[in-house]
Amino acid sequence: MSTDEGIRFIERLKSVYGDAVEMTDERGKSRTWSLVAEFEYRGRAYAVLQPGEGRDAEPDLFRIVPEGDNGWQLETIDDDEEWEDVMERYDEIAFADQF
Repeated sequence: MSTDEGIRFIERLKSVYGDAVEMTDERGKSRTWSLVAEFEYRGRAYAVLQPGEGRDAEPDLFRIVPEGDNGWQLETIDDDEEWEDVMERYDEIAFADQF
């Protein structure tokens, strides 16, 4: 599915992991995140994940990068400008019907 904002929805993570992704932080603590959306924008793939603590928790944005032959890895986006630009475009699509 494409949009006029340049976002194309994909299912790379969902096809491998389903609706939930388990990640381990730098301290070795494991957390389960709900996969809200994954999409391509400006030649890169991104995932919006909701922490498993509840619906009130803020979703976060990660970059999806290839790992090995058929795997995917999530990267934290350290560039604030990239994070804000991508999340703004996603919000325009996700919340368009609320305006």
